[in-house]
Amino acid sequence: MIKADLHMHTTYSDGDSSPEDMILKGISLGLEEIGISDHSYTFFDTSYCMQEDRIKSYNEELESLKKKYAGKIKVVKGIEQDYYSTAPAEGYDCVIGSVHYIFTEGYYIPIDESPELLRGAADQFFGGNMLWICKMYYANVSDVVRKTGADIIGHFDLISKFNDGGKLFDPEDPRYKALWKAAADKLLETGVPFEINTGAVSRGYKTAPYPSPEQIEYIRERGGRFVLSSDAHSPEGIAFGFDKYEELVR
Repeated sequence: MIKADLHMHTTYSDGDSSPEDMILKGISLGLEEIGISDHSYTFFDTSYCMQEDRIKSYNEELESLKKKYAGKIKVVKGIEQDYYSTAPAEGYDCVIGSVHYIFTEGYYIPIDESPELLRGAADQFFGGNMLWICKMYYANVSDVVRKTGADIIGHFDLISKFNDGGKLFDPEDPRYKALWKAAADKLLETGVPFEINTGAVSRGYKTAPYPSPEQIEYIRERGGRFVLSSDAHSPEGIAFGFDKYEELVR
């Protein structure tokens, strides 16, 4: 079994448990390495992220927990750095670079909040064409390593969160495939590993992890590397599905 899980959230952002509770659960699961990676501060949307005035205490608490649990588990002080975040990403052990928004006509549009919001944005800004949202999303994704300094590329195809069964767009459309392939090709040049993220499966949004099986195969064939992560928001989600999906990263 994979013994490391580097992507999870606590009450510092949109998780429901403390960093210490997450660490204790990781120890009970036999993990050797655990990464707390709360969402970086985004000034335009503070509903889910770490608040600016808590960044200092987040760093201090994790440094303290690293020392407290040394010898039992390696605690990695991480951050999930959003593409549009202006908060510094320096000083962390691990940076997960992720895209959660597109920006158009003065609006930051979250692509993982709800299918209704995405449909509404497509209608309001793109004449109902979801492929334009996908195009803007993958343009950001292709640039996420440069923009965030990522050590890990987070949930490559987050745009598919609500798209099981093609509810929002056709994943077999050659135009959609061209978008994600172009983004993957650019990211492959960086050598940064892609995350295989089981979070949407554990929370019931998807039946398979991010990226899709086709995307994983495309990336693997071109020499891409992977890490497995749970994107857990509670202790119960830590290392979710690792026994089932670990072959994808080997």
